[in-house]
Amino acid sequence: MTWSSRVLKIHPAVMVLASFLCAIIMGALLLKLPNSTKSGSIALIDALFTATSAVCVTGLVVVDTGSYFSAFGECIILLLIQIGGLGIMTISVLLFRLFGRSISFRQRMILQDVFSHTPREDIFRLVKSVFLFTVITEIIGTILLTVHWSKELPFFQAFYTAVFHSISAFCNAGFSLFSDNMMHYSDVFLLNITICFLIVVGGIGFPVLYDLQSRFLRKNRGYKRLSIQTKAVLATTLVLILSGALMFALLERQTLWETPSLSHRLLVPLFQSITCRTAGFNTVDIASLKDATLAMMIFLMFFGASPGSCGGGAKTTTLALLTAFILSRVQRKRRVNMFKKSIPPETMTRSISLLLVSIGIISTVLFMLLIGDTGGNHLFPHRQGDFLAYLFETVSAFGTVGLSIGITPVLNLWGKCWIILMMILGRVGILTFSYIIIGTSATHGIEYSEENIMIG
Repeated sequence: MTWSSRVLKIHPAVMVLASFLCAIIMGALLLKLPNSTKSGSIALIDALFTATSAVCVTGLVVVDTGSYFSAFGECIILLLIQIGGLGIMTISVLLFRLFGRSISFRQRMILQDVFSHTPREDIFRLVKSVFLFTVITEIIGTILLTVHWSKELPFFQAFYTAVFHSISAFCNAGFSLFSDNMMHYSDVFLLNITICFLIVVGGIGFPVLYDLQSRFLRKNRGYKRLSIQTKAVLATTLVLILSGALMFALLERQTLWETPSLSHRLLVPLFQSITCRTAGFNTVDIASLKDATLAMMIFLMFFGASPGSCGGGAKTTTLALLTAFILSRVQRKRRVNMFKKSIPPETMTRSISLLLVSIGIISTVLFMLLIGDTGGNHLFPHRQGDFLAYLFETVSAFGTVGLSIGITPVLNLWGKCWIILMMILGRVGILTFSYIIIGTSATHGIEYSEENIMIG
């Protein structure tokens, strides 16, 4: 068997994972170049961590991006963010089509798994729409952010800053050129709304955007119903954003009302609720928030963005399916229904399996981080350890969010390696876990006589 024939037999999920790993390694090597940093050197583990965070569009940083990396290094990070946001296979297919080359059936299957919930013949049109929509949206974001930063920075610097943050926001990366992230602009309406818009659009998923485009923007194509995935994503996203903002405002009301700025009181809860959905920007000091607020943010970060988007996490559709499943069981219904459609039992089984596996992985990595804690990096002196900080960091990495209580820079080698693993699993884990749990084909196995067991 030749090498090429072996490659063609690799499962699409494994190929996606391999493409991300290759991008991470190449990115780490580029960041190790003397021209990438202002000091001329960076530790290999820090370069690998930064490259992983960029390709997995997470935003967790062990060194300050704006002050540590040179302009060349920042451009490398930005390129990795864009590649990670769109997906390596998407970019490769676009290049193949640009040069007039055909793509293999295996590549079509990969795109099908990433961007579509049902088989479709217009997969190329979907990929083209993904690319064009990304470019147009990032240009709009760049223009609006340039208008803001041109008031305080020279035009070229304002434009460069706008490009960086527009791509970072749309790809849900959370990388910022400012040491305090966006805390200095917590009450600036234009910047907050622009960043929030980019995060939401980049996080609801390209299949949803394509479905909305086909439904509302295309003419003379007849009436087209929105898919159940689009309805579930939009409804869940809206509920999570509004409930998250309301909870944040209630839990942090004392701190919010300490400032006389009305825009600060309104924008901060909205911004933090949206950014928990895998973006990673912050307009407040995360370490200063109450434990209840952090617990609420952990919940939002765990489910993260939507399938086929730039973000990670267990996905909003998983939360929607689990909610529908619980309601159907409470009402003693045998089938799970959403928007007058019945969900296949196999889909429900996969969602529950992925949820349990995700919780199991997070618990395992959290335990390993606690084992590797030497006890010398406590963020909260009045506590015995940094359990909440490590839990927050682990879920943030899994959801490719990038928010941190402040423990990222003080992680030891052991901790950095585990967080790197979590960022990779969070970005491509859903596809990989589907392959590992279910495999290429389902088997019934051996059936024995039934016997009941007590539960509850």
